[in-house]
Amino acid sequence: MTPESFTFLSQYVKDHSGLVLSKGKEYLLEHRLLPLARNHDLGTIDELVAALKNGGPARLGPAVVEAMTTNESFFFRDKTPFEQFESTIMPALLEARAQQRRLRIWCAAASTGQEPYSLAICIKEMSAKLLHWRTEIIGTDLSAEVLEKAKAGMYSQFEVQRGLPIQLLVKYFRQVGELWQIDAGLRAMVDYKPLNLMDNFSHLGKFDVVFCRNVLIYFDKETKTRVLDSIARQLAPDGYLVLGAAETVIGLSEAFRPLPAHRGLYVPAGAAATAARSGAAPGLMRAG
Repeated sequence: MTPESFTFLSQYVKDHSGLVLSKGKEYLLEHRLLPLARNHDLGTIDELVAALKNGGPARLGPAVVEAMTTNESFFFRDKTPFEQFESTIMPALLEARAQQRRLRIWCAAASTGQEPYSLAICIKEMSAKLLHWRTEIIGTDLSAEVLEKAKAGMYSQFEVQRGLPIQLLVKYFRQVGELWQIDAGLRAMVDYKPLNLMDNFSHLGKFDVVFCRNVLIYFDKETKTRVLDSIARQLAPDGYLVLGAAETVIGLSEAFRPLPAHRGLYVPAGAAATAARSGAAPGLMRAG
C-alpha cells in the first residue's frame, strides 16, 4: 500500500464515519481491508483505492467504512452506566414523566445489540413500576451487518458469558443449538435502525436518555463537538447523556454538564443551571 493510498483511505473513512486513522495504523487498515478487496476481485489495497476513486461497486464504499469500525460490545459493559440507569436515571424519569408515562431511549452505535438488550433487561426487571408505560429503545449503527445480528438476538456461549449474570441468562435466553437467543419479548422492545452519526439524525425525534458510549474516542475534537451538539438537540431538557468511561464533554461542548459524583453521566446545561438555582439535583426536577 502506497502512502498516497493510506492518506486517501484515512480521509475517506473519516469523511464517512468520523473515525480517525492516524499514522502507524497502516497494518490495521491492510488487515481489515485486504480481505474485502479480494472479495471484490481486487488484488491489493491500491487497486481498492483506484476502484473507490473511479466509482466502483455501489457497496464498496460502505463496506470499507464498516470494515474499519470497531464493533466491540458485551452485556452490561462496565456495569456503572447500568447501575446509574437503575438508581439515578429511572427514578428521576419515573417522577418527571408520571403524567405522560412514556420513555424514549437511544443507543447510538448499538453494534451487535448487547447494550440495548441490557437496557431492555433493566426495564423488564422494573416492570412493576412501569405498568401502563410506553418505553421505546432505538438502537442505531452504521453497519448493516451488525444490526442484522442485533435483530436476530443470537449470541455465542462466549458472548453471553461476557457480563451477563447467569440468572439473567436463564431467565431471558433460550438455547438454540450452540447459540443463545434472547427472549422474543425483549427483542421486540428494541427498534434497530441504520444510522451514521456524521449524518443528520433529527428525524429520530426527542429522547429522554441517550447512550453514546465508546464512540467519541475514535473522533477528532471537531467531530466530537459536532456530534455532541447534535445529540443535545435530540435530548429532552431534563434528559441524560451517558458516555464511556474514557469520554467527556468537557472542553468539547457547552451543551452538557457532568452530573456530580456520577462518572460518565451528563445532563443538558440548561437543566444543570436550573437545578443549581433551585438547589435540586439535575434530572430530579419534575417536568413542567
